[in-house]
Amino acid sequence: MTTGARKNEQQEFWRGEFGTDYINRNSASSAELRARLTLWSRILDCIKGEEPTGILEVGSNIGNNLRALRLLSGAQIFALEPNSEARKILVEDNVLPQEYVFEGVADMLPFEDSSIDLVFTSGVLIHIHPNDLERSMREIHRVSGKYIVCIEYFSDKPEAIPYRGHTDKLFKRDFGGYYMDLFPELKLIDYGFSWKRASGLDNLTWWVFKK
Repeated sequence: MTTGARKNEQQEFWRGEFGTDYINRNSASSAELRARLTLWSRILDCIKGEEPTGILEVGSNIGNNLRALRLLSGAQIFALEPNSEARKILVEDNVLPQEYVFEGVADMLPFEDSSIDLVFTSGVLIHIHPNDLERSMREIHRVSGKYIVCIEYFSDKPEAIPYRGHTDKLFKRDFGGYYMDLFPELKLIDYGFSWKRASGLDNLTWWVFKK
């Protein structure tokens, strides 16, 4: 499904050739699935007894998180992704049916207020320019009906990191702290760290918030 999403440099970067090349570097391997199952088992355990009935990944790529969530949750799952090739793979691999795959970006989500119980990003906020970050996080908060999950690289101070020969394409900060600064009413349910050497994933910090 297509939306009238606004465009900026970072968004066009991921819609284009670099975003498609990213797919080839992040295939849906069995090792990746096992690692994502471990990560999401820990996250979902934090909300056991109050499981979401709907889950949206903002910036799903080919759905490595969603492939794990299908095995762990009975929720209705939605994906939002700017890259057309990634959306095509989501459907062709039967990760999600076409009607649950949306074209779009984080700062203009095509969903009603509080319409999806759990909304999350994984390695997506790091690629949003700081000038657009607050708007994107406010959209995620708007659409979430109950939970926000944030899985991103961490830095105790905002910093831009060179990314595969490109500048202004990767930004680290304390994303969990920024959520709490923007939305003081959020309740922190839990947080954790996925150590690359043990997890098989990148060094990711995750937070689970409840509205």
